[in-house]
Amino acid sequence: MTPPRKPGRLLMVMPYEQLVRKAVEAGFEVWSIWDPALRTPEYLDKVAAHSRELALVDFGDETALRALVSRLAREHDVQHVLHLGSEATMAPVLAEAEALGLSPNTAESVRLLNDKHAMRGLLNAHGVSAVRARRADTLGEVEPLLTDFGLPAVVKPTNTAGSRGIALVRTAADLAEWTERVKAGGFEGPFIIEDYLEGPEFSVETLTAGGTHHVVGITAKQTTGAPGFVETGHVHPAPLDPADAAAVRDTVTALLDLTGYAFGPAHTEVILTPAGPRVVESQARLGGDRIPLLVEVATGYDIEAAIFRGLAGEDVTAPAPHRYAAIGFFQLPAGRLESVDGLDGLRARDHVHGVHFPYGPGDVLPRTTDSGTRHGYAVVDAPTPAEAADRIAAARTALRTTTTQTLKEALR
Repeated sequence: MTPPRKPGRLLMVMPYEQLVRKAVEAGFEVWSIWDPALRTPEYLDKVAAHSRELALVDFGDETALRALVSRLAREHDVQHVLHLGSEATMAPVLAEAEALGLSPNTAESVRLLNDKHAMRGLLNAHGVSAVRARRADTLGEVEPLLTDFGLPAVVKPTNTAGSRGIALVRTAADLAEWTERVKAGGFEGPFIIEDYLEGPEFSVETLTAGGTHHVVGITAKQTTGAPGFVETGHVHPAPLDPADAAAVRDTVTALLDLTGYAFGPAHTEVILTPAGPRVVESQARLGGDRIPLLVEVATGYDIEAAIFRGLAGEDVTAPAPHRYAAIGFFQLPAGRLESVDGLDGLRARDHVHGVHFPYGPGDVLPRTTDSGTRHGYAVVDAPTPAEAADRIAAARTALRTTTTQTLKEALR
């Protein structure tokens, strides 16, 4: 048996505070890079508190970002460069890290996971989770391609997450609505057009170490459905038939094998169609929506800490779940918040593991159009999925608010 490797020095780009802390707890020394425009000074102070050094740069300046990665890596003799944040800035960081010989993954393997069109082309070329798809480089190309492709179809940008810019197009009116939403959101393309997949949705959390893919768990997803498919809740582990669960796991690990992904977390979304599992998209990062917390509540397994154990050569096999965990997002009317009550009582319940409601009287609640405009959440545990659903419903009821429509909402 190969003994665990001694932890060393890491350069982490866009590291969330708890990831730096857990890397240090695993024995690593950490240098961190952040864009000060993306986090408050108070948050960056927390990152700095666990880092040997926190360096700041504009992530939109790829030349400056790559130069900073190179300089810090050379000056401090780091062994690995990791990017575990959002995928928008992964490409330049991974390219520089690969050039330095310090990336546990090739830039190409991460691109194949993060880029929806590249991932779909890879799967289709190998006959895995095959789905018809077309690429539109610009917004103007979407409509003529749809005419040839046929309806219904799903359209979305190739490099977004959190339900941003996605729609099911059944009619010309749907296309017009999506086009206006995409313009308002500033999405310039490219876009992908795909067959509409029908069936329950799941996400699969994996942790790859030494080229071995460990399926940490499968999470069932609830969404608003068409047109925006905004996630409204999740339950972990997914209450799946064992044969279906095995098929989902096999499909996801086949994708990871095809990309050549060698190390780190991945979050892959799957629809279980009548013809079997079909991958919707994947990202080379941890799942959002507090899914790592759901995994920990259900199993006791801290996937964030396990990343660094895996990097140190330790076993990262996840234990079986012993209960269910669920998250439900608050769905409130858009408008000015006049009053809020019930949060303290909700947090005090034994089965509640997290409550987030970042609004107070006078704040304006946005209309929910994607993951970023939801109104907070509650996380609960339960012995069964049905009881988890009941506890989420009770949590939503416990949050008591009054809102007044703003002029903008009244005219909508």
